[in-house]
Amino acid sequence: MPDVTNMWGWKIRKGSNDNYKFMEFNPPKVLEWMRDQALAEEVEKALNAAYQKQKNSISVPGFRKGKVPRAMIEKMYGVEVFYEEAANTLMQNSYPAAVEESGVDVVSRPTVDVVQIEKGKAFIFTAEVAVKPEVTLGEYKGLEVAKTEVTVSEEEVAAELEKEREKNARTISVEDRAVENGDMIMLDFEGFVNGVAFDGGKGENYPLTIGSNAFIPGFEDQLVGAKIGEDVEVNVTFPEEYQAPELAGCAATFKCKVNEIKVKELPELDDDFAQDVSKFDTLAEYKEDVKAKLAANKADAAKRAKEDAVIEKIIENAQMDIPEAMIDTQARQLVDEFAQRIQSQGLSFEQYLQFTGMNLDTALEQMKPNAVKRIQSRLVLEAVVKAENLEVSEEDVKAEIAKMAETYKMDAEKLAEIMSEEEKKTNFISFPSF
Repeated sequence: MPDVTNMWGWKIRKGSNDNYKFMEFNPPKVLEWMRDQALAEEVEKALNAAYQKQKNSISVPGFRKGKVPRAMIEKMYGVEVFYEEAANTLMQNSYPAAVEESGVDVVSRPTVDVVQIEKGKAFIFTAEVAVKPEVTLGEYKGLEVAKTEVTVSEEEVAAELEKEREKNARTISVEDRAVENGDMIMLDFEGFVNGVAFDGGKGENYPLTIGSNAFIPGFEDQLVGAKIGEDVEVNVTFPEEYQAPELAGCAATFKCKVNEIKVKELPELDDDFAQDVSKFDTLAEYKEDVKAKLAANKADAAKRAKEDAVIEKIIENAQMDIPEAMIDTQARQLVDEFAQRIQSQGLSFEQYLQFTGMNLDTALEQMKPNAVKRIQSRLVLEAVVKAENLEVSEEDVKAEIAKMAETYKMDAEKLAEIMSEEEKKTNFISFPSF
C-alpha cells in the first residue's frame, strides 16, 4: 500500500506484515510512533499463557492450587485479571518485530500505551520512541588543535620511584621515642561532652596515622609527643556541620592512651631494589624503563587529548537535534556502567548513593552533560565514517573491546553484545588527519 497522510499529519505506511502500522510524526523527525495490532487468536494465546503462569499463586475455596479453571478465576476476579501479563507478553513478542519492520533507528526505550486489550478482539498498542537524529556536518577537514609536547622530567621519574618504594615499604615498631607526625599508632580513646561519655566516642587499639586528618581537626596534633602507655587528654570542638547533630559545635574531651608506635621503613633505592621490583639488574636500567613508560603514557594521553579536541571542533561545526529521550537513555547507561565499576571495587551502587546523599534521579541528572557529550561525539564520528567511507577490521574491534573491558572491569563478550555495530566502528577506528 502506498504511503498516505491522515488528517492529523501522521504518515501511515504498511509493511509486508499487515498487522503493523508505522506512523512518523512529520515535523520534528525525532519521534516515531509504532502501532501494532495482534490478532484475536494471539491475544487468546497470551491470556492462556498468563493463566498458566499465575494459576499456582491463586487460591479459590474448593480447589487445589494450580487446579482452578481459568473461567472460574476470571469470574471471581474479573476478565481483566490476566490482561497486564498478557499485554507484556504481546508487546515483548511484537515490539522488536515492529521496530525492525519500521526501518527506523531507535535510540531510546519505548513509552508504551495499550490502546486495546480484550478477549475476542485484537490487541493494539502504540510505542513512542526517539529516533536517531540526522547530523549535518560542517567543516571537519584541516582543523587545527594545540599539540602537546611529550617530555618526562627527572622529578617525575623520582616521584614514580618513590611510589614504588612506598608500595614496598614495611612497618616496624618503635619503643624508644614519643609520637611524631606521620607515625602509625594503636590508640585507646573515650570521648566526653560536659563530663558525660557519648555514643560512638570510644575505641580500643584503633589504628591511626598521625597527620591523616582522619579525626576531628586538632585531635591528631595533640597526640604528637605522647609516649607509649601514657594517658593523654585531648580537647577539641566538633565542627558545626558534624554528622551527629547532638555533637555539632560541642566542646569535647578525649581520654587517650597510645599502645603502640609504628613507622614506615622504605627500602633503599639501589640495584637490589631494582632487582626486587623489576626485571632489571641495575637501578639505572630500571630508571630508564620507568622513564620510557611515563613517556608512552604521556604520548597516549596527548593523542587522546588531540582527538578529543578535534571531535569537539567537529561537534561545534555540526548541526544535530538530539531528542531528550535519547539523552535519558544514555544517562541511564552511564549510571549502569558506573555502578558496575564501583561494584567491582566492593561497593554497591545503593551504598554509594547513601554515602553521597544522592538518589537515582540526582545521579541520572549529574550524568546528563556527559551523556550529551558522548552522544554528540558518537553521532559526528558516525557521520565522518560515512562521509569518508572508513572501515575497521574485526580483529581490531575485538582487541579494543578487550582493552575497554579490562579498564571498566567488565566481561568483554557482554560489552561487545551491548555495543551497536556503529559504536564499534566509530569507537575503534583510526581516523586519518584530514
